[in-house]
Order: sequence, then structure tokens, then C-alpha cells
Amino acid sequence: MTTILEALRDNPYPGRLILLARTLNEELTAGYALTGRSEASRARRLEHTTSGELNVVPVGATGHDSLRHYSAATADERWAVYGNGEQVTEVAARLAKGLAPGSALEDLSYEPDPPIYTPRITAVVDRVGQRSWFGAARRPEGERESADTTVVALGNLAPGQAVVLSTYQSDGDTISTARRHLEVSTDAQDADALLEGLWAALDPRFVVAATAFAPITGVQGPTRHA
Repeated sequence: MTTILEALRDNPYPGRLILLARTLNEELTAGYALTGRSEASRARRLEHTTSGELNVVPVGATGHDSLRHYSAATADERWAVYGNGEQVTEVAARLAKGLAPGSALEDLSYEPDPPIYTPRITAVVDRVGQRSWFGAARRPEGERESADTTVVALGNLAPGQAVVLSTYQSDGDTISTARRHLEVSTDAQDADALLEGLWAALDPRFVVAATAFAPITGVQGPTRHA
């Protein structure tokens, strides 16, 4: 099976990515990473809030931009949600109202950032039942502008198994939309080790920040910044 390092060597500029793994300590472990090419996209950091959320916030005097600054992870008593945009808050609110994960991840839109039209990617973890879902809202490859949404109910992960979904498939120069999640392997023992492995796999030309956490216990975890 492809390792996280091998997968990201083939995709040095993944944009933003979500990851879910079963680390070797048998804990379900999430990962989230930001990469950027422009000065604006690199002027960001991850910040934990006192209310238990993980936000992407601007660095320095950079003003707020909803496409670059958002709640990246949040959790209530039942659900943990993480992803690459403002849809994280929306999906969490839908789940709190009683919607099933598949329904909560539907009817989302891609980002209004032509010509790329970045997908919105979201993970949902049931903190009680320990089930998980990945959702993606993408612009179709043809002329149609209405978003296509895909929802994958992930099967059980054994220790050492992981799933990763990025917004882009890119060599760093040419960018295309990533169209599917990847099955990968990890030898990480826990969240700290998963973060270190993810950080080592990210191209230093583009890496901005990354984190790992155990969604069953919340979204607090170690972070790294370039």
C-alpha cells in the first residue's frame, strides 16, 4: 500500500488535505494540512480556541478572507467535523439538528475562486459509534456549473491504515482538482507521530501548517507551522 510520504511525493502541492488514520496505538486519528503558493495563502496559521475549535486565521496585518480563514475543525458531544472552509460550520450545524452525515454533507458548493474552483472537502467522525465519512463538493469537468457532491462512508480502518483527500493534484506548477480519496498506510504510533510523518511528507516549498488530533476526544492536538 502507498505510504503518506509516497502519496505526497506524487502530489507536492495538494492545496489543503484531510486525513483519517488508525494509528498503531489503535486510536482513530485525524490530520489536516495547509499548503500555499501565493504570499496571501501562506500568511495563515492554525489556532485552537478556548471553545474547542480549530481555526485557520490570518498572520500579521492580513485582513479576513472567508476562503482562506475559517473554522477548520469543531466538535460537539456526538460529532467531530473538519475540512477546508466555511462548510465545516454548516455541516456541524446540520448534524446538530439531527441530519444524518450523508445528508449533512450534501448540497454544498465548491469555492468561487476561478479558474481553479477549489473543492470543499469535509470529514465527519461519529465520536460515539466511531464511524466516519468523507465528503467533497466539486465543479464538474465540463461546462456545467452546478456542484457535484460525493459522500463516502468509510469502512473500518485497521491499525496502520489511513485515507487522505486533497483539494488539488499538482506538481507545483500545473493544478487540477483531486477527484478521489487515496488509501495509504502509516507507521505512526499516535497523533504526534502522525503529524511528524505528515509534516515530513509535505513539500517545504509549499507547506504552511498541519495538525493531528484524536477526533473521538475532540479537535485539540499538536500543530506545526512553517
